[in-house]
Amino acid sequence: MSSDHHTPTKDPPDRPSSSSINHKLPSQSQPQQPLSRYESQKRRDWNTFIQYLKSQNPPLMMSQFDYTNVLSFLRYLDQFGKTKVHHQACVFFGQPDPPGPCTCPLKQAWGSLDALIGRLRAAYEEHGGGSPDTNPFANGSIRVHLREVRESQAKARGIPYRKKKRRKVKNEVVVAGKDVANSSTHNLSST
Repeated sequence: MSSDHHTPTKDPPDRPSSSSINHKLPSQSQPQQPLSRYESQKRRDWNTFIQYLKSQNPPLMMSQFDYTNVLSFLRYLDQFGKTKVHHQACVFFGQPDPPGPCTCPLKQAWGSLDALIGRLRAAYEEHGGGSPDTNPFANGSIRVHLREVRESQAKARGIPYRKKKRRKVKNEVVVAGKDVANSSTHNLSST
């Protein structure tokens, strides 16, 4: 029974075995610890984007792409979308719940693209892509494209996009995106 303590391991003799310090290592050193859902999705998204770059003619490396490649990747993903986006000529344009089928294309939903860009932006920085200022996923053209997608999908479905309003908190009133202390003078003018 005492021979269990002396079983050979792959660790060097001057270091303790990984099983004895398993709970003390940071998550980067523990390949057996499962990734969070976000981290798994970020890794999958990054690998998909890198595969997309490799499939270009000529193939691109990480150091060679820019925001135009990111935009073309977003357009490429539309073919796998599940959100019906009606054309202006479609009889169902602007109807949130159309009564019948149509031939309008399925596209990626704006929210999915927005979340994807957020994950790819973080993955780019983690993979040594440089400073946040030079991150192609943070380029202004990407934000403009996402805004256009959001607006066109909202019009096509007849559902306007509204930013979520901030909740009122005790002793504070939210006015035009700024918090104002709820004093007796503000209380009279704010209500």
